[in-house]
Amino acid sequence: MGRRKVSGDARRIARERIEILFAHATGFARSHGEWSDRCVALARRIAMRHRVRIPRHLRRRYCRRCGAFLTPGVNLRVRIHRGKVVATCLRCRRQRRYRVVRRRHGETHDT
Repeated sequence: MGRRKVSGDARRIARERIEILFAHATGFARSHGEWSDRCVALARRIAMRHRVRIPRHLRRRYCRRCGAFLTPGVNLRVRIHRGKVVATCLRCRRQRRYRVVRRRHGETHDT
């Protein structure tokens, strides 16, 4: 069997739902951590089913190993080391490193 075709409207709706689920996860983060983890799991399933990329600013909000919604100070440690941001998930101890890119004057997008 071939792959089924995903329409543009379905992808648009999937992106909207992913954004909504991450907004809910942010609201649940302090009081109900397991609920926010569930929102992340649902958002990832929607993205995989509809073949939609999760935006970078949201991708950095969950641990790819254990699936935890990352909240700085609660279950995420953030350090800067040698020009890189080192984000450590405190549940599974996975470290992710991001480059620190200095913005040029007048630049507004996230890199």
